[in-house]
Amino acid sequence: MHRFSDKRVLVTGGTRGIGLATAQAFLVAGARVAIAGTSPSSVQRAQADESLQGAFGVTGDVASVVDCEALVGSAIEQLGGLDILVNSAGVFESATVDQTTEAIWDRVIDTNLKGSYFCSRAALPALRESRGNIVHLGSESGINGYGGSTAYCASKGAIVNLTRSMAMEFAPDIRVNSVCPGVVETDMARAGFAIDGDEEAGMAQQRNQYPLKRVATPEEIASAVLYLASDDARFITGESLVMDGGATVGK
Repeated sequence: MHRFSDKRVLVTGGTRGIGLATAQAFLVAGARVAIAGTSPSSVQRAQADESLQGAFGVTGDVASVVDCEALVGSAIEQLGGLDILVNSAGVFESATVDQTTEAIWDRVIDTNLKGSYFCSRAALPALRESRGNIVHLGSESGINGYGGSTAYCASKGAIVNLTRSMAMEFAPDIRVNSVCPGVVETDMARAGFAIDGDEEAGMAQQRNQYPLKRVATPEEIASAVLYLASDDARFITGESLVMDGGATVGK
């Protein structure tokens, strides 16, 4: 088990899904954790969960540069520094190119890509001081690409190359990696892949497309995040770990 005693961790999107599971896993491993959510109410609801007892809470919309700087600054103040930043905040939109309005494009790109970029920038001084690391949440959709969710694929494909570029720029002081999951059993995925409003039918269709005939759990993705953030991965930087149940095999 990876140990993170007294490590200071900020997880954006930490109130639900993969971010929530990641925050829980870091707490179990001994870290001091701050979770970021878009509203005080969402953060408070998450903190009320027994599994997040002791977690600090910060609020802000990562689609805004001002909010990125504010929430990272607040987390650093509460934690007394920063060792690990996990950029997990994200949104999914199922829309073809001709269905994608400017508002949809901006929401997806700003949340998934701009947020990761500017939260990382805001965290740089603290991470350089601690010789810490960053883990971005990408997606298998940023490796393969799929019709019908092109803006999302574009945002996650950019995360893969953002990871490489940041790893080169921030070395040797800061490692930067990403995890690229396939479909994960989360509220966002269930809503995004629903077929005519039927979430279970949509998830059944997704499960059937994977060679392993299932989707991932948030806890499985969190385990990969902790590995990349740990000293066990101290010679790994610039990598995107694909966890896709075999979806990219042979492609």
